[in-house]
Amino acid sequence: MIGFEKKTALITGASSEIGESFAETLAARGTNVILVARSKGKLDRLAAKIRKARKVAAEVIVADLTEEKAPDKVYSAVKKLGHHVDILINNAGFGSHGPFHTLSTNEDHKEIMLNVVALVRLTHLFLPRMVEGREGIVINVASTAAFQPTPFMAVYGASKAFVLSFSEALWAEYRSHGIRVLDLCPGATETNFSKVAGESAAVGKKRTVESVIASALKALERGKSYVVDGRLNYIMTQSIRLSPRGLVARVAARMMKPKERNKGGSRR
Repeated sequence: MIGFEKKTALITGASSEIGESFAETLAARGTNVILVARSKGKLDRLAAKIRKARKVAAEVIVADLTEEKAPDKVYSAVKKLGHHVDILINNAGFGSHGPFHTLSTNEDHKEIMLNVVALVRLTHLFLPRMVEGREGIVINVASTAAFQPTPFMAVYGASKAFVLSFSEALWAEYRSHGIRVLDLCPGATETNFSKVAGESAAVGKKRTVESVIASALKALERGKSYVVDGRLNYIMTQSIRLSPRGLVARVAARMMKPKERNKGGSRR
């Protein structure tokens, strides 16, 4: 059994539904939390709620992880707080939806900076101490989109495929060091993601945020390298792996084609 009591978890995208639920669930297990996101107001309210309800430490670091130096600033802020991060949850993510040529180049750049560059950099910064102590947890939040090309969300799907590959590699590399690395792959979930990116960006019946967190913690206990939340989502991702890639891409294009023009994207 994994002991969460008196550990410290850093959660990016902590003002979103999945990030917030991770924070509250871990705090209920006695974990101190460091909440990272852009919205100071939301973070402050969540931190106050956790402190009152759970009697654990809840710190706030305001940062926009699309900015190049933001991960290093987060790391410096954690050091100033005097905390050692035992659990790193790279949850912050950004998805844009629409024909690729119509989307903003600047938004594409931000999407890669957040979904890929910041995630890798934060892992680089916090992993060495875990290796030294031979204990730690890294959870990277990807998506079922990681298992296939994702037309009309090409950059998002590619970034999540990177996260899946990266996480599985670290799982194999560091399991002998006492470190658990998990790639969490939700499908359509009851969050603001599809509300902003467009309903056609979410395929299938939506699962609850609570089910996503439960799947992650159960997979951690089992020492898995990745987990897909929901049986139907799991079956879909595995069938994709056995299907011709061209066919998968064509079917995905029909499913993901925007029902209306969406500008921008959705962040968590």
